[in-house]
Amino acid sequence: MASLTRKANRFDPLKRAIVIGMVALGMALPVASFATSASAQSLLEKIQNGETVRVGFSNEVPWAYPGENNEPLGFVNAMTIDMLKKLGTTKVEPVVTEWGSLIPGLQAGRFDIITGGMYILPERCRNVLFTEPLGAFSDSLLVSKGNPQGLHSYEDIRDKGLTLAIAAGSSFVKDAKQVGIPDDRIMQVTGNAEILQAVKTGRAAAGGGAYFTLKASVDKDNSIELAEPFTPPGGRVYPGLAFLPNQQAEVDAFNAVMKDYIGSDEMMTSVGKYGYTKATLPDGTTTAKLCKQ
Repeated sequence: MASLTRKANRFDPLKRAIVIGMVALGMALPVASFATSASAQSLLEKIQNGETVRVGFSNEVPWAYPGENNEPLGFVNAMTIDMLKKLGTTKVEPVVTEWGSLIPGLQAGRFDIITGGMYILPERCRNVLFTEPLGAFSDSLLVSKGNPQGLHSYEDIRDKGLTLAIAAGSSFVKDAKQVGIPDDRIMQVTGNAEILQAVKTGRAAAGGGAYFTLKASVDKDNSIELAEPFTPPGGRVYPGLAFLPNQQAEVDAFNAVMKDYIGSDEMMTSVGKYGYTKATLPDGTTTAKLCKQ
């Protein structure tokens, strides 16, 4: 019993977060049963024991992407690694997959957390649990140099009967359909590299995507640019870390850490090299609100 007490004291912040999560689930358990309840939460047990946590992401620069030897890079991965250290582990195993395979991969147990910068959307909230937002961002439109078609919105693409390239499984598919772009004018591709090629070869008049991701492409290729100005169809967007529906305790553990971490000097040092600035910090919009929209 003494050894269990020492271990529990060592991870007091995590223990408190777990208890909060259990209360939120209606699991108001006596203190004596804490160890049993924690052991039922496989991911929290792994974190407590300092074991390896598998993070799943696609190749989305600068959100989350693989570096040399598959090193997890990008500002969402950097934030996740910092928070995992605070919760008890420094061991992270990256699992890179296509964007459309992130939620299925989580459900299949291929990884423990989605760190790909996934937007918090109502339809996704029915399949995964999100932390509070990691930031507030905007989307952009990729076009050929000089924007020859004069595109500044999805409505422009619809009205001119042009083709929009976007990543399959992304929120941009829904945005395009809601605006009224017909299915045969929505080119769904694997990821950003394919969007870029579709625009450069003329197979698509424009590509939809996250500002940071598309800007990274523009910075390396002077044959393309971002449409300016651009009116995004859904306003600002908010990414979070995603977990399985039965992992509310894990979500609460991360949210507890985020209260002091988000916007801290430590965080800004970790994410600054990826282009994340104080202008992209969360704006107070909650996950509960985003899941109900």
